Amino acid sequence: MTNFTEKTKYRLQSISTGRMFDDAGWTLDDDQSDKPTLIRAIYDKKQIDIKSDDNGFYKFADWLPVAKYLKGSSAPVTYKSEGFAKHLGLKNLYITFSGYWPEIGANMPTCSFKETEAYSVCGRLSKTDKILVVASAGNTARAFARVCSDNDIPLLLCVPEEMIDVLWFDEPIKKCVKLIISAKGSDYYDAIHLSNLACKLDKFVMEGGAKNVARRDGMGTTVLSAASFIGKIPEYYFQAVGSGTGAIAAWEANLRLIGDGRFGNNKMKLMVSQNEPFIPLFHAWNKRSRELGIHNHTEAREQVARIDAKVLSNRKPPYGLAGGLFDALADTNGEVLTVSNTKGREAAKLFLELEGNDLHPAAAIAAASLIDAVNNKKVEKDAVIMLNVTGGGEEKFKHEKQLHYLKPELVFDIDPDIEDVKSRLENLFHV
Repeated sequence: MTNFTEKTKYRLQSISTGRMFDDAGWTLDDDQSDKPTLIRAIYDKKQIDIKSDDNGFYKFADWLPVAKYLKGSSAPVTYKSEGFAKHLGLKNLYITFSGYWPEIGANMPTCSFKETEAYSVCGRLSKTDKILVVASAGNTARAFARVCSDNDIPLLLCVPEEMIDVLWFDEPIKKCVKLIISAKGSDYYDAIHLSNLACKLDKFVMEGGAKNVARRDGMGTTVLSAASFIGKIPEYYFQAVGSGTGAIAAWEANLRLIGDGRFGNNKMKLMVSQNEPFIPLFHAWNKRSRELGIHNHTEAREQVARIDAKVLSNRKPPYGLAGGLFDALADTNGEVLTVSNTKGREAAKLFLELEGNDLHPAAAIAAASLIDAVNNKKVEKDAVIMLNVTGGGEEKFKHEKQLHYLKPELVFDIDPDIEDVKSRLENLFHV
């Protein structure tokens, strides 16, 4: 069941110009800006009233652009680390966990913080005859599929063929969710291209990715969880990134918390990491360039094929535009770190041993980057540090549950013909 509530009051603001305007319902851009820019939700309520845990993810609804609460949500959980912290010699390490770990109150059945995106985006979605389109390298697709299936929301998923094995669930997905895939050898960028072609048909509407304020503010609840638990804004923020949208969201949540006035006025130093050898954000930021410089897409695909954390493989992230990751790093004096597969695996093993749960590969990259930062004296031992564990408990979940897999309806070439896409999708949902 969907619980309708009074719509959160907010306006939208163009980052490039500062112009304020109303949300037309699914506004993704500032149509009056002459350069690429993100838009940001500016909430009427400056001090957040965090609701009880009974509200799940929507306990943070004051700072979410939603008009309804969907069933089945769970919020990120923050706790103070003991084992991992002691091993690293850290006095104030806080772990914000999004995944499956019932023992600490974390109950995300897709085991990923991508659920925070899905519950926020779908909570923003008004009643429409259009079908939501989401492109994903895996975890986002699983989250949206589960949320849309549980709440009877029509959804078209676009995923690379290599990633369909991550579309597992503990119960069958309803027919309102359809999966199409880009052929073998494709990656997340190709899935995005396929989704863009699908949206040439009138009956589909693009979810919007980083441009969607609901997606970013949903992800920002990880920082709200940490700050409300700690009682203050952390000094350092660690997360692995592909698009960097989660780090942008963390920065925006940080700014709102400063405006709240009860959590301090510091800006967290963003310590974001990439999985070697696919490290375009690292190269761009080290040059302080707004241009990523990915020119050889064949080479990029080969690099993506070699990384453990496939979800960190966005070749067209929201990096250089106004309000993007470049600006977030610049405003927080942030750093981009790199981690090998080997170090990521070692960190995952250590986390399981010391904290008691398994990590997604991307979260393992973040944990490994924290280890490196401590070893390289990039953080003080008494600093208040937030480690954003963006996914975990998958092995635990799979051990306890019987799994069902979502099967693709259609397969498309890596560079499909638009007319072929249109004709094959026309009757997919029979609407």
